[in-house]
Amino acid sequence: MRHQSIYSNRAKIGLITPPTNTVNEAEWTRMMPTGVTFHAHRMPLHAPPHTPEEVAAFQRDLDANVRLLAQARVDVIAYACTAGSMVTPASSMPEAIKGRTGVEAVTTAAAIVQALARLGAARISVITPYNKVPNDHEAEFLRAHGLEPLAIEGLGLGVNGAADIPKISQTPLADIRTLAERTFVQGSDALLITCTDFPSLPLIVELEETFGVPVVSSNTATLYACLRKVGINDHLKNSGVLMTL
Repeated sequence: MRHQSIYSNRAKIGLITPPTNTVNEAEWTRMMPTGVTFHAHRMPLHAPPHTPEEVAAFQRDLDANVRLLAQARVDVIAYACTAGSMVTPASSMPEAIKGRTGVEAVTTAAAIVQALARLGAARISVITPYNKVPNDHEAEFLRAHGLEPLAIEGLGLGVNGAADIPKISQTPLADIRTLAERTFVQGSDALLITCTDFPSLPLIVELEETFGVPVVSSNTATLYACLRKVGINDHLKNSGVLMTL
């Protein structure tokens, strides 16, 4: 047994989130299997890096946070920022993190791609808290990985800059339900809800029943990838079809 702990005798998961994120931990707490714990750390938010200098600065910051969290003897670390991990190919970021730090890594964007593949879902409807610019980037990322977003719509947050970011976690569930009902396209194989700070866990089973397809969120996909990475195959209730596979 790797971990001599009554709380984490099966596995420890590390979680790195953006500084304002408060939803990821709340939803993971509700889903975490017995004997598995997660340990969170916040990392400063970076604008999408474009120049080699910006990429290098982001990598230095991420690696430093991974190494710090690794001291908790976690088995895998998730970089749980959807937009910040949408690089092509999706697998390149977690592979690069492990290559630079030696720590097993999961990223939310890669986990989403893997989750949809596991479900056999190629044609998807997507809802986000964002505005058109990040939504367009997300649609491009999904297409680059063989997925077809039949519709993607957000709540428009981000048009006012950083001031909008804390509002994401405050979104009422009723608004997310309405957005899903307005956006979902019949013939979709799944509904994807992106952003780890976008609250949706209480809606997932309800929306699956409404639309008749799996519903995947950034938080369920990331946790699923982490659990399977460390050999935890528990079927989790009230979290959607994905978490039972």
